[in-house]
Amino acid sequence: MDDRAVADPTNPFTQVPIEIVISVGRARPLVRDLLRLQADSVLTLDRRVDDPVELYVGDRLIARGELQELEGDQAGQLAVRLTEVANLSNGL
Repeated sequence: MDDRAVADPTNPFTQVPIEIVISVGRARPLVRDLLRLQADSVLTLDRRVDDPVELYVGDRLIARGELQELEGDQAGQLAVRLTEVANLSNGL
């Protein structure tokens, strides 16, 4: 694929929304523990609060970043500041 086509704002594919999933961690409870979960239960993840989060499109890791809370008009809204971005020049 020609890289110029991807960067071209007139390319109709650049207008298609895409879902990015942000992974903050994983949990691996036993089934019996999963069945006991209820409101106010705590499920421990394999990451710490300050660890980077991972951004995925489908099952492809495209970036890593840090969770941030926005301020001003968007106070309380979560965002991700990217610290690493995969080379996507060959597509997803």
